[in-house]
Formats: sequence, structure tokens, C-alpha cells
Amino acid sequence: LGALGPRDVHGGWDLGLCGAREVHLPPGPLFRVEGTAISIPCSVSEYEGPTLQHFEWFAYRPAAPEISIGVVSTRDPTFSYAVFSRRVQSGEVSVHRLRGDAVELRIKRLQAEDAGVYECYTPTTDSKYHGNYSSKVVLKVIPDTLWVSAPSPTPRPPLRGRMAGASPLQFSLSEGQELHLNCTAQSQTQQHTHLSISFGVSAPEAPVERQTLQEVIGVRRDFAVEAGGRFAERYRAEELSLAKAGSEQYKLAIRRVRPEDAGTYHCTVGEWIQDPDGSWQLIAEKRAALAQVTIHSIAKQLVVSASPPDVRLSAGEALELLCNLSGPLPPVPHVVYAVGWELSVGDGDGLLVAWLDTDGVAIIGESYANRQVGRRHVSLQKLTPTPGSYRLRIESAQPGDMGTYHCMTQAYVRSPDTQLQEVASSRSQGLKVHMKSEAVVLKAYAWLPIPSTYRGDTADLLCNISVESTQAVHVAVSWWVEVAAGDEESQGRMVASVSREGVAELSRRASGGDMSVDKVGPECHRLRLHGVQPSDEGRYHCAVTAWVRYPDRSWYNARTVKSNSITVYPYALAMDTLFIPLIVGAASAIFTCIVILATITCCFMRRLRKR
Repeated sequence: LGALGPRDVHGGWDLGLCGAREVHLPPGPLFRVEGTAISIPCSVSEYEGPTLQHFEWFAYRPAAPEISIGVVSTRDPTFSYAVFSRRVQSGEVSVHRLRGDAVELRIKRLQAEDAGVYECYTPTTDSKYHGNYSSKVVLKVIPDTLWVSAPSPTPRPPLRGRMAGASPLQFSLSEGQELHLNCTAQSQTQQHTHLSISFGVSAPEAPVERQTLQEVIGVRRDFAVEAGGRFAERYRAEELSLAKAGSEQYKLAIRRVRPEDAGTYHCTVGEWIQDPDGSWQLIAEKRAALAQVTIHSIAKQLVVSASPPDVRLSAGEALELLCNLSGPLPPVPHVVYAVGWELSVGDGDGLLVAWLDTDGVAIIGESYANRQVGRRHVSLQKLTPTPGSYRLRIESAQPGDMGTYHCMTQAYVRSPDTQLQEVASSRSQGLKVHMKSEAVVLKAYAWLPIPSTYRGDTADLLCNISVESTQAVHVAVSWWVEVAAGDEESQGRMVASVSREGVAELSRRASGGDMSVDKVGPECHRLRLHGVQPSDEGRYHCAVTAWVRYPDRSWYNARTVKSNSITVYPYALAMDTLFIPLIVGAASAIFTCIVILATITCCFMRRLRKR
């Protein structure tokens, strides 16, 4: 009992001496819920002796407020009285050292009879008794009145344990559909407490723990609404919301579910109380399983097929192909589709034929609407409601339309702010299009009516064309020169051309001279180079393209051929030949005279110097 002397003499006194020992406990009363855990910190300051201080905890029950009951001690394992000894041995009641001069009294599961006054006492290590050696705090254990419940197919009582025992609801949704979950929570305590509500999800088949439960959205104890982790951005985009209905019900709404939203959803309710020191403490927490949610992704449900698998037709006939989409059933209102067709010829990349975007606007591929072919009559039409069937129609098929066709689709989910997010894409099996077309036999032959051309003359280049076809053919002609590029291979440059409409286009000659093109016969085209110069030398050929016009007023390149090459070599004139030796002779004579004069001058200057 000698060790208790200072506690009896100085307990609760403040001697006001500088450097006096002081024991600290949080101010009370502390309200905690029956069945929950509590940690009461205790520290000592202004003491003498070693930094490792010992602590002893005592309890005073309301029925006998004058009798102290030993709870637990840091230095004596047999310190506990009978009412606490079994709980201390099992670890339910313990003292945990935070540092040398601070500990915590921990009770894992509060019982109603744990209510009372708790005293933290520090055996003295001081040379004199100064200050207080203990401090007390009131603990009130209140009943557990917090409950949480979730809707279920069969009525069940509200949950008062930590987890629900009954199986949750089962939801099977398609990507893009809405998910609505309700949670009911209430506390009937007489104390002033705040509730926090949190909706969370755990992966399918995963154990439900704090580490595996990811928060979706929640209401904090200060009534602030916050979304957790990957859901924060979606909350800002208004894809999910949390609302309170009445005084007890909370509603979670996810407007567009995603495949990663699958899992088991829970509602976690926390009850908070503010201690006298101003800090908020979580005094109770309950969790209920709301629903097991399965999300069927659109990517796994989207199927694209094209028909008929094989098409045979003649040039000029209409080509029709069908594309059938099957997606989520029932159709999701916020999912929209874009559909298109592409044509593959050989091993090359596919060419876009037509595309119907999510707004129903048709886009025709560049190969079907340009200056050369005109604008072909190509349409892509939606026949049935979403996702449904789409029809591609080419009014007048051409031989170039032969090949393998694929139907392509992209699925989008429209967000609340009308933005589109692509969630899936698919491509059909290829279907073959075969075409019977009239053959076009085309030949071209280039020649020079005058084989020898002299500088300054006009060189005539002729191109004879032979066309055999049962269709009306329009011919386009172009002239090319192959200019030698050093040791490298010769490279071609277009000199002039005449379009299928008869419009001529002339490029610039290397010599800068004039040129012209004309038609000198039903099947003969001529290129004239006026005032030929050495820079016009080269090998020339003509290229001929046969164009066929179809009923939809579009053009088709039926065939292109290249003629043989002919050589243009401007010879020098006879007068130019005579001038060359004359110029060389004159230059030689002038050079000789200069040498003789220089020699005479040099000798004369030497004689003058000698004199």
C-alpha cells in the first residue's frame, strides 16, 4: 500500500509548482457504444527519473464510486482484479505503450458494466512529491441503437449486427443502363450524434473487408458528399449521385454503368460523436449488403453480320448489301451506333465506301466522290430500330467495286453532358462481290512522222489509239518525257494532257519554248514542240486512259495503257557546223599572237636592263 500513498495524498490536486509531475487524460465524459472498442490515452510530463514510466489503471463503478478496481498495469501482470483478470488474459483489455511516458488503455468490446470513472496512475520516480500522479475520466457506455437495412425480395428485420446475414438482391444489367440502390439507416440514441453513409463495391466473389471495399460515394459526418477513387471523375460528370429521401433513406444512382462496376454493393453507416476536446469519434459502424450486380459489356454482346455472303452481278446494276447488328436486349436508350462499309481489294488496306455516324449523317468515301469519278450514287440507310439492320446501295456498280466487303460498327454511350464514349467496336466477316463486265481493249502507239528534227524546228509527236469496246468510251491522253537523271534511272515528267472532256493542260518546257496539242484524226493525237532545243532531248511516250460513264453519271477508269517510247534528238544545223572550226581557228590564232607578242616584249625589256 506504500506505493499508493502519493495517489491518495496528491490525487487530483494541483500544487502549482514549477516542474511538478502532471498526468494527462482526455476530458470527459466519453460516450461509447456497447460492443465497440475504445482507446483512452494517458501520458505523464514534468517528471523526474527514467524516461520509461509505468502506468496503472483503475476503474470506479457507479454502484460503488469509492472503491477502486485494478484494471491493468504496465509493470505487474497480476495487477488486475478478478472482474478484469480474465479479459486481460484473453487480450480483450490491455495497456499499449505509445512511448516511454505515454500509454493507451484498450478495451476491444465494451460491456454495459464498463461504464464508470477510469483513473490513470503513475507510480512516482520523483525525488519529492510534486504535482498530480493520476487523472480521471468518465466513461459512459450507451446502448447500440444504430441500424441499417437494405431492400430485399422478402421482408427481414433491420440489421443490428455488423453485417447482413441474408442474401442481397441480384441485378443483371447491360453496360449503359442505370443502377439504383437504396439504403435505410437510423440511430435512436439520446446523445447528439452524426451519421455518415457510404456506398461501396467489392469485386465479385471477393471477401468484404476495408481493403477490398472501394467507396463509390458517401455523405460525411459534416454532410459533405464525396466520391471515392475512380468514381470521383464520374461524380463531377454527373454520372452518379447520392440523395436523401426522408429522414432515414439514402439513394445511390449510377446513370451509366460500366463493366468495371460489377460486384457486391454495400452500405456502410457510421455514427459519430464529438468528445469534449472537440475531436470526432466513430462510436459505431454497421454494414449491409445491398445487391450483387452483374454488368454485361456491350463489347461481348455486339455481333455484326453481313449478307448475302456472295454477290454476282453485271456492271451497271445496283449493288445492295445488308448489315445486321445485334446488341444488348432490351436495347439501352443511351447506347448509339455508327455503322460503315469498307472494300478490300487484294492485300491492301480497306477503302471506306460509306459511313453513317451516330447522328444519322452519311459520309461517302473519298474514292466514291472526287473530281475524277464524280459523285457516285452511294447510300447507307438504317432500316430498323437500334441496333437493327443497315443497307448499303450502290446504284450503278462498276468493275472497281469488285472485292471483299466488311461491315464495321462502333458503339458509344452518351454521357449526361451529351459527350460520346466509345465502348465497343466490331467487324463482320467478309462477303465477296463478283462482277461480269464488258472488256475494253485499248492500245497506244507513238511515232515521229519526221524522224530527223533540227534545232529551231517544230517536232511533231503522234499517238495512235485503238479502242475495242461495246460501251461508249471517252479517252484521255497524256504525253510524258523520260529525262535522264545522271547515273540514276530516268524519271518521267508529264509534258501535256487532254482530259476525257477534251480540255488541254500544258506544263512548262525545260527550254521555255511553246507547245500545243491537237487531234489530227479520229484516233490520232499530236503533240507539237515549237522551236526545239537541246534541252528538249529525251524519250517520249503517250499514256491513254479509257473512261466509261455509268447511268448514275459517274465515271469508271476501264483501262490505262502506255505506248512505246520515241526519241527526240534536235540535230545541229549545217551553218552551226561551219562556225565551230572557224571559231576554234580564230581562237587559236589570237592565242598564238598573244604568245609571240609576250615573248618579244620580254626580250626587249632584258636588253634595256643590260644597257
